[in-house]
Amino acid sequence: MDTLTQPDRDRSYREVSSTPPVLDQFLAYLRTERNYSAHTLRNYRSDIEKFFATQERNDQNYNGETTGIRIDYRRIREYLGKLYVNRRKPATIARRLAALRSFYKFACREGLARGNPAKLVASPKLPQRLPPVMSTEDMNGMIDRAATFDRIKDAAGTKISVARRAVSAEPLLDIRNWLILEMLYGSGLRVSELVGLSFDQMDMARQLIRVRGKGRKERMVPFGDKTKTALDRYLPMRQVIVEHTTTDSAQTIGAPVFINLRGQRLTTRSVGRIVKQFGVRDQGDASLHPHSLRHAFATHLLTEGADLRAIQELLGHASLSTTQRYTRISVQHLMEVYDKSHPRANGSEMRIAKSQATNRRRKTADVIR
Repeated sequence: MDTLTQPDRDRSYREVSSTPPVLDQFLAYLRTERNYSAHTLRNYRSDIEKFFATQERNDQNYNGETTGIRIDYRRIREYLGKLYVNRRKPATIARRLAALRSFYKFACREGLARGNPAKLVASPKLPQRLPPVMSTEDMNGMIDRAATFDRIKDAAGTKISVARRAVSAEPLLDIRNWLILEMLYGSGLRVSELVGLSFDQMDMARQLIRVRGKGRKERMVPFGDKTKTALDRYLPMRQVIVEHTTTDSAQTIGAPVFINLRGQRLTTRSVGRIVKQFGVRDQGDASLHPHSLRHAFATHLLTEGADLRAIQELLGHASLSTTQRYTRISVQHLMEVYDKSHPRANGSEMRIAKSQATNRRRKTADVIR
């Protein structure tokens, strides 16, 4: 078995001796100066540690403490080649190369490296595709059905004993999950932004959310009347849980909007499971995930003629080129509009013939009159 395979698949491994000391400095820089999230920092650490651990396994003379980061670009290329042989996805290989490039860029800036060997290695070509997007009708249908469960209709008169679990808490969960769908699709939030919402970010009167996105950048995002309706139904049910828990996170000023039955902030993994359950139950689609609703939010706005710059602001994209990826999804819609509207498009001769026939009938009718 290849020496890379087993440790690379084991996410729990750590080989401290192989890790250059500068890695901690690099991660501190990303955390304090670039405002990267804890999740992003974990990925950077994991990707870089795996690379240097591989160097130590393959080279008995290598040691992270002494050899440090003095690596030839050919070693990086060989490492990526092994990932390719082990059938790693191009996106995974590209991410690990990007992590090494950023790491060496920092090392050069700090005078710890003379050059960036990762810049000499070509990135794998990534497929330019986005996951399939549910139609407007299917998306609205799924959310509307989530809002009309019998348990939700009867939730107003349901008492939930969280401490003793004597009464089923399903009405609360149904309302909360309905609100999750409304916010993900209605406001285009990232799942991390959704679970990170606190009440001090919500402007109920103006129906605005102050979202803290990537790099801790803030933006204002509206939410619609249907989301407001779901929110008004959810808050009294949420209060029942808060009153029966002693969790500090559920009672502070910056209290989380979305909580579980223990009064704790909901996790991204939990939201992923919730959305998947809706996908399976309503669409028979186990691939539905929270980002699918964000894709649908952007694509449906674009299809209905929204300005690309406005969509960029709503999504919180730093670059317009990131938002422009959604234009590829709407190409089919644009072609349909073109075919129906342009005189030189496919089927134009038939449209012209129909138009001429209509004009002739009108002239004949005028003569008869």
